[in-house]
Amino acid sequence: MSAVIENHDHDHHGPQKGILRWLFTTNHKDIGTLYLWFSFLMFLTGGAMAMGIRAELFEPGLQLMDPIRYNQLVTMHGLIMIFGAVMPAFVGLANWLIPMQIGAPDMALPRMNNLSFWLLPSAFIILLSTAFMEGGMPGFGWTFYAPLSTNYPNIAYFVFAVHIMGISSIMGSINVIVTIMNMRAPGMTLMQMPLFVWSWLITAYLLIAVMPVLAGAVTMLLMDAYFGTSFFDAAGGGDPVLFQHVFWFFGHPEVYIMILPAFGITSHIISTFSRKPLFGHSSMVYAMVSIAVLSFVVWAHHMFTVGMPLAAELFFMWATMIIAIPTGVKVFNWVATIFKGSITYETPMLFAIAFVVLFTIGGLSGLMLAITPADFQYHDTYFVVAHFHYVLVPGAIFSIMAAVYYWLPKWTGNMYDEKMGKLHFWLSFIGVNVTFFPQHFVGLAGMPRRYADYALQFAEWNAVSSIGAFLFGLSQLLFLYIVIKAVFAGKKATAQVWDGAEGLEWTVDSPAPYHTFETPPKVNG
Repeated sequence: MSAVIENHDHDHHGPQKGILRWLFTTNHKDIGTLYLWFSFLMFLTGGAMAMGIRAELFEPGLQLMDPIRYNQLVTMHGLIMIFGAVMPAFVGLANWLIPMQIGAPDMALPRMNNLSFWLLPSAFIILLSTAFMEGGMPGFGWTFYAPLSTNYPNIAYFVFAVHIMGISSIMGSINVIVTIMNMRAPGMTLMQMPLFVWSWLITAYLLIAVMPVLAGAVTMLLMDAYFGTSFFDAAGGGDPVLFQHVFWFFGHPEVYIMILPAFGITSHIISTFSRKPLFGHSSMVYAMVSIAVLSFVVWAHHMFTVGMPLAAELFFMWATMIIAIPTGVKVFNWVATIFKGSITYETPMLFAIAFVVLFTIGGLSGLMLAITPADFQYHDTYFVVAHFHYVLVPGAIFSIMAAVYYWLPKWTGNMYDEKMGKLHFWLSFIGVNVTFFPQHFVGLAGMPRRYADYALQFAEWNAVSSIGAFLFGLSQLLFLYIVIKAVFAGKKATAQVWDGAEGLEWTVDSPAPYHTFETPPKVNG
């Protein structure tokens, strides 16, 4: 194992210093850091757009912007958060952790790793540059339904940016798969791999399967917009519903791409702070594989209102309900891990527990949406907005924050400020719930999504929701402060990183934060 540690400390970039080092680095740690900082910048950018959306919705009427500008913000907020914030953050964590957790010296394809990162800023510069062009940013919703989107100006820039993002994702996925399959430490079988590694192996296969579908969809959009085809234009013999089928065949596996790595992260953190091995390691692996397979057969639950045959509606309803079973297995295993553990509530554990509770709420509202006749009422209301934000904000984003707090001492050798971390957690937790829980109420009462104005009856809950959003948004500046302070002025992390974490072998110097026990864990009672 000493050879592995030496390899990790080996400097891959030779004499290059400063900006050149970051431009040309092939070191997985540097590239992981670039991904994480880029995703945080995009998180703040997309978050600023969300603040604009919630400021407009603070009260009825048009205050700050016209409906066109409002729809542009909604579109860019969705695209930036999905492709710019959540996915690059998980890729950054994969770059940092996978080689360390499998005992590899680096990723398998380091130069491609560098290229796959630098494609991302390029894509978002192209996408955001539309703000300075005649016609402005795309305003057709992040789902860019045709034929609405084919009639927008600047769609070529949008299509080009999406293609570049897709190329980046596919390259990153190939790198992850080759690394995991070929570079594991001698003797490490697949079922001995840490769950974060497993979650990313499955995610990488999903990405390779669905990114070409997205590329096909946007290419057909481009053809309809500029080359006279009619794939999605009914006037020319095309079918707008075809676009939805193609898009959601990408879009539904995509939502699992954004949550599977979170399952891996949460499994590590709950195990650590419960002082227990994870309950049911192999069942967690099988559950993730099941979720990945089933994610390909539920896409049309986004389309119950398009007039599908009854048999198709029944099939997609039952398939969507069945996918809740492996998800329930995971929640059960996390709760069983916590049960009778010797638990401490450091910041990563707080985020992980919030993840389990709030992700479960999002899953239950998803089951409500899966019921076809009920979905006719919920479709395109704020209930749907509340559902997917409960999955993605406390799900994907809380797990990324948990991972940063958990592995920051490993990455930097410095400890973050625990009191500040807990303050950040509670502000974020309260902010998320005050923002999104009321949206269930206005959605069930019939408030449609993607409108800049709304009826007077929804005013109170929208004001509450906006106040929660401002609280959540501003509290992320505290997160930025905590991370920068830890990197540049944090106390040196001790050999035993987590106070009171007796029995855990993970120290700052150990090659992989995958937990074994030196002594029997303390159990309460």
